[in-house]
Amino acid sequence: MDILKKYFPNLTEEQETRFLQLENLYTEWNSKINVISRKDIESLYERHILHSLGIAKIQEFMPGAKILDVGTGGGFPGIPLAILFPETHFYLVDVIAKKIKVVNEVANALGLTNVKAEQRRAGTFDDRFDFVVSRAVTNMPDFVKWVRKNVAKKNNHELQNGILYLKGGDLTEELALFPKAIEHELSDYFEEDFFETKKVVYLPIKYKV
Repeated sequence: MDILKKYFPNLTEEQETRFLQLENLYTEWNSKINVISRKDIESLYERHILHSLGIAKIQEFMPGAKILDVGTGGGFPGIPLAILFPETHFYLVDVIAKKIKVVNEVANALGLTNVKAEQRRAGTFDDRFDFVVSRAVTNMPDFVKWVRKNVAKKNNHELQNGILYLKGGDLTEELALFPKAIEHELSDYFEEDFFETKKVVYLPIKYKV
């Protein structure tokens, strides 16, 4: 928990309480339904929660904004972002029902009224969002195909509506088709070794009818 306060010193008491609850909630649920690797559960705050919040270092979400988290797994990056931005609406989807069960149970236990989670496949619905977030569920070309139609027309943020994607490693080949993509090195924001190769890729997406 100290690692979160190190980089997000202005958390409210309610936010701190919710972030603290995550360890017990995920430890309990992970023993029933394996949504986080056994190794990573011991580094939950660094490798999952703070990693998710790296997106907030690139763009803070406005009250009333709508964010889509595709392939959320156990709720990352959506759940940590929903705690940090309680007035922003988050829609978390994954194709695996048991993972969505965990997300809903965690959100309910925390009292997160700004989270909706459903078992759905990306590309099968037409709802519109300010941003689509995700954590390395596939390569960028395929991801863009899945979610392009889900980006809303009206821009309400400093950044143009689009994708904020947590990725790692050398993305030169993967991003070759997207000259407007911007790679933000998370090592510029977080000093832990884990973040040395981690990035947030921002890709603005033009609205399509």
